[in-house]
Amino acid sequence: MKGYRKILIAVNGCHQVLEKGLRVAGDEKCWVTVLKVVPPYEGDLDLTGIRNIEDVLGSMAAETSAAIEGVVGRNRSLAKIRVEEGDIPETIAQVAAEEKCDLIIMGTKKAKGLFRRFLGDHTAGKVIGRAPCPVLVVHD
Repeated sequence: MKGYRKILIAVNGCHQVLEKGLRVAGDEKCWVTVLKVVPPYEGDLDLTGIRNIEDVLGSMAAETSAAIEGVVGRNRSLAKIRVEEGDIPETIAQVAAEEKCDLIIMGTKKAKGLFRRFLGDHTAGKVIGRAPCPVLVVHD
């Protein structure tokens, strides 16, 4: 792969895609943005013992950023880390456009069973349909 200058790595909880994306970015000497998208909080959680759900969500974002920073540091890479809230495929495409990325690298899990293959959420397919640039999908 040649000619990429800015890469967006969209992580989905598995650090394997992050490490593979950082390896590609290192080979290409690219600028890297790492993105974690969390679904929007719609206030329908029924939780006991939690006074402020926004504080809990904020601390989870900080933990996610710290985990990503750890992987980035172990790979001796530099990356801009963003944690965004919103519709996952739409937010990935939006951030790729904002950051003027040349490539999106994202992970996907192989669907197990015929039923899940047909009724899965197909996040990767939705990103490919909306992305302003090519998308490289890495299977976990």
